[in-house]
Amino acid sequence: MIETLTIDDLTAEGTKHAFFTRKGGVSEGIYAGLQCGRGATNDPRENVVKNRFYASRAMGVAREALLSVHQHHSADVITVNTPWRPGKAPKADAMVSDTPGMALGILTADCAPVLFVDPKARIIGAAHAGWKGALGGVLEATVEAMIALGAERQRIHAGIGPCITQVNYQVDDAFRDRFMADDRTNARYFGPDPEEGRHRFDLPGYCQGTLKAYGVRHSSFCGACTYADPDRFYSNRRALHVGEDDYGRGLSAIVLTDK
Repeated sequence: MIETLTIDDLTAEGTKHAFFTRKGGVSEGIYAGLQCGRGATNDPRENVVKNRFYASRAMGVAREALLSVHQHHSADVITVNTPWRPGKAPKADAMVSDTPGMALGILTADCAPVLFVDPKARIIGAAHAGWKGALGGVLEATVEAMIALGAERQRIHAGIGPCITQVNYQVDDAFRDRFMADDRTNARYFGPDPEEGRHRFDLPGYCQGTLKAYGVRHSSFCGACTYADPDRFYSNRRALHVGEDDYGRGLSAIVLTDK
């Protein structure tokens, strides 16, 4: 059975969203479950196609309408009105849409998937917010792209899905220095680590703080840590720590439905 998580802040009439766990699906081995990333090196293409079909069915859309972009840790946002062919995905790290039936999908394995909705304007968004994209402005760019379609900042609700949490996110001084150079108040997102020259970074907290500072009043984190729960989530960092040569990608998606 496919398992999904939802966030109350994103629940609105005429929309549907899901943060999929790895439960269900047909992939095997290190990819076992609902592995939806076409970039997984050794997961057969037919498995990914079938997993994405299961996910599209759960979202209530045609398989070709479950869309994901070629993510590259940027602040690039595209506006989606029509599907693209598999293998022809544009390079970007966020999508927005006011077109019913287009399911905006984000693939992650420790980075934060952030879904957005303005329920009154019926405008949605989805962003891939790893540390680099979050620091580079992908969340702010997604909000601006929604506003360009007619959303209002104060009406936008955001939900942060499963990602690596502070207790498991060890970083070094150079990482922390990047955030401190951007804004000294970012110190609040770094906690102590027993190892000298290391810190613990709060990625979902940073995403929520960024959204609040940008005028998004409503945001929530689902509370799930990808690193800590191997039965439910894929994790790049965990795969590295246990010596696996690749990792699966989990899917998060949002769609406008017919009223």
